[in-house]
Amino acid sequence: MLNKLWKELSIGTGVGVIVFLAYIGVVTLPVLFAAAVLALLVVAVRSRGNLATAHGGRRSGLKPSGSLSFEEIGGQERAKQELIEALDFLVNQEEIARLGIRPLKGILLTGPPGTGKTLLAKAAAAYTDSIYVAASGSEFVEMYVGVGAGRIRDLFKEARQKAQKSGKSSAVIFIDEIDVIGGKRDGGQHREYDQTLNQLLTEMDGIYTNESPRILLIAATNRKEMLDSALVRPGRFDRHIQVDLPDKKGRLHILSLHARNKPLHEEANLERIAEESFGFSGAQLESVMNEAAIYAMRDKREAIMQQHLSMAIDKVMMGEKTDREASREERERIALHELGHAIAAELVRPGSVSTVALSPRGQAMGYVRHNPEKDQYLYTKDFLEAQIMIALGGAAAEEIFYGGRSTGSRGDFDQAMGIVRTMVESGLTELGIIDGSMMTPDRWASISSTMLDQLMERTKAMLLKQRNVFLGSLDILLKEETLSGEGFRKLLHGQPDNALTPV
Repeated sequence: MLNKLWKELSIGTGVGVIVFLAYIGVVTLPVLFAAAVLALLVVAVRSRGNLATAHGGRRSGLKPSGSLSFEEIGGQERAKQELIEALDFLVNQEEIARLGIRPLKGILLTGPPGTGKTLLAKAAAAYTDSIYVAASGSEFVEMYVGVGAGRIRDLFKEARQKAQKSGKSSAVIFIDEIDVIGGKRDGGQHREYDQTLNQLLTEMDGIYTNESPRILLIAATNRKEMLDSALVRPGRFDRHIQVDLPDKKGRLHILSLHARNKPLHEEANLERIAEESFGFSGAQLESVMNEAAIYAMRDKREAIMQQHLSMAIDKVMMGEKTDREASREERERIALHELGHAIAAELVRPGSVSTVALSPRGQAMGYVRHNPEKDQYLYTKDFLEAQIMIALGGAAAEEIFYGGRSTGSRGDFDQAMGIVRTMVESGLTELGIIDGSMMTPDRWASISSTMLDQLMERTKAMLLKQRNVFLGSLDILLKEETLSGEGFRKLLHGQPDNALTPV
């Protein structure tokens, strides 16, 4: 209030002085010009002071955007522990200097897509209180010679400058999909991304010429085997950390993290969903929770029910339900095809079928959902052969009832061929221990045809004994479109038809 009054008095006094000078005959133009310049200088100085104050307040008062802690990342306890141990070399600089430890230059994160490699890099920057700069490998590949190498230089320069301006002692550079620029050099003609790789190697070698700021390079790839040996050697990427798909405990942790901002019904069982989502990545689990919330919104529910979570798993695995309508003949063929899968699964692995569905979803016109099993990472020959027989069950059922197959078995055959390849490369076939790269296409075709033909005959012989089960469950599946695993097992074991329970 006093400041405002003082301003008004000052302006009034100035105007009065100028009027008085003009009245007595003094030329006032120079005075007016000097007053205008003085006013502009005062405004500029005050504006600059306000701007500096605003910047200072933002620098000291607010948390940097995008910060992420390791506690907010689920399902990667071993990878987080390895990464934290490596980052401690950057944090505890006095300790590593006392012991004569060379600072780490790079950390390579490898693993399937969607497992959280980018999140780990962001958490690493927050853990070390470092500047975080990110880029993708594709950003450095250009058709013009020297552009990629120049961008590598600019990336490291930017990290150093940002660290110095922010008063940080270190910076973390994250390069995603580094195999794009770090692939093996074949010794052929000079290529643009060879220059880019050479520049990256040079930058990594020269990272610690200055003690501050220290720069740590974290890179991620799904194809570690494609990287050049000069890039992954010790002294450049000193730590190779495998970021695998989460186990059941990790999946439950991830689901719990993504459920924090979502209302769950008291009957919703995330542990059950963690069991059913074997093989899901962290990104897929996040999608499951998101899709479940969408289903709850469609049903106008206040909370996410267990059925919404189950539907979300089907959506992530196979896609959304479609409006495709098949003829009566096609629906019967599809029903028999899915029943072939279900019966084969129950015979080779009792209690495994959860639901048999005829509703189209994604590219599939029907599907069989299996009950969750314990996480398993080693497979025997008998187990893999059983998996192939389950995959061939649909085609075998079509041959039994129609005398031939349809194009609906294409995906099943792809799955079966993949299992055969796994068995060959694991030494579980009559070929014994063999290098898969030494196999010719004709040899692959021969061993695959032999194995699949033998297992197809075994599957058909097994299903031929279950014609009554096919016929007894076909009408209900056509009418209700879904059949529960419990009801299906009752019919399989010879109980009355009314024991069947549609889902």
